[in-house]
Amino acid sequence: MEFDIAIHNGTVLTVNGDFDIIEDGVIGIRGEKIVHIGSGSDRSIISGAKYLIDADKGIVTPGLVNTHTHLPMSLFAGLADDLPLKQWLEETIFPAEAAYVTPEFVKQATLLSCAEIILSGTTTCCDGYFYEGHVASAIETSGLRAVAGQGIVDFPAPGVANPVDNVDHAIRFVKEWAGRSETVTPSVFCHSPYTCSADTLKKAKAAARRYNVLFQIHAAETRFEADLIRSQHGVSPISYLDRLDVLDGDTLLAHTIWVDEADIDIISRTNAGVSVTTESEMKLGSGIAPVPDFLKAGVVVGIGTDGRASNNNQDLFEEMDFTAKLHKVNTLNPTVMDARTVMRLATIDGARAIGLGGVTGSIEIGKQADIIIVDVRKPHLAPLYNPVSQIVYSAKGADVKDVLVAGRPIMRNRKVLTLDVDEIMNKAVEIGNRIKRREIES
Repeated sequence: MEFDIAIHNGTVLTVNGDFDIIEDGVIGIRGEKIVHIGSGSDRSIISGAKYLIDADKGIVTPGLVNTHTHLPMSLFAGLADDLPLKQWLEETIFPAEAAYVTPEFVKQATLLSCAEIILSGTTTCCDGYFYEGHVASAIETSGLRAVAGQGIVDFPAPGVANPVDNVDHAIRFVKEWAGRSETVTPSVFCHSPYTCSADTLKKAKAAARRYNVLFQIHAAETRFEADLIRSQHGVSPISYLDRLDVLDGDTLLAHTIWVDEADIDIISRTNAGVSVTTESEMKLGSGIAPVPDFLKAGVVVGIGTDGRASNNNQDLFEEMDFTAKLHKVNTLNPTVMDARTVMRLATIDGARAIGLGGVTGSIEIGKQADIIIVDVRKPHLAPLYNPVSQIVYSAKGADVKDVLVAGRPIMRNRKVLTLDVDEIMNKAVEIGNRIKRREIES
């Protein structure tokens, strides 16, 4: 059997329906897709491969799926910390965006984020920001897979001076990128129920339905938001969005913390997906999303990092660890959020939540070859008893040595092949220095 690429000599975590684990596994790739999964006992299987990748006894897994981030916000990481969300946004982030965000800023910040997430084993992300065409172009350059959402708010924003044009601007982005890229899928991203009017939310969702793309929105993120929406509309944020008919299987709700049983029933009934961003929610003091309750209700849940400005990293390995442990201590139950469950959230369930479950998120024949290899020859990863537990509780993004997206190696032996990481970092430092000087001048 001939393969363009064969990966061998590793433990394969398929994260398929049965969560099959194959010791000394072999994965055959032809073009963009996985065409063979088996054992390495038959050496003839790999003999005809054009390109052979030796996993060196490492763990081979699906690439991780980051279901909620803001890639261009990497250049604001550390600009303001230890603040509640509302103050953080209104006093630092919104003014900083108005002052500094340009197409070039967005491009450089996105490339910086792409380098970071490649180096930490993410192969797919779901982004939402402004100047999203520049975000999408940078993502495509990096070789990553992504759902990219043009941001919509009801006040002037980067690239959209007149908020009257916000939905039309998003539609233009969707039309420009629909079918343009093999790895970047356009989306529509409304900031929140309190920064977008009912009319804006309905128009944006109608556009998303018209063009058959994902509709993203921050929802029920803080107590402030929950109280505000109840005072204005008499119902919870989730019930309000349901009343507006914007919840369905092509809706992704980010954060979704301040919800009750009735809200969870609505999310389950409408088939909306949820992205939890545990570290960001902890750092901002926003609360704890009831992930075990979501899962019990059959809600599809993925894990995101949020942007670096509120995390302050985009390492999904760290996010898995925090998500598992937070819910164990919150419920005083060490069996809650076991390693297999959490790994599914960071792979196949995350892919399902953003509409890519049939494309990526598991190692199965016919799926895109989005694969990472974790080097286990590290003190903190030895000895290896349970590879799934090792991935969730012990591994770090820095342990990833190889990354493939759509059958294309984009990192080999810790070297990113698609980006000049040193140049990107130098430009990031230059921009950061300019921001610091402007802060001093002001």
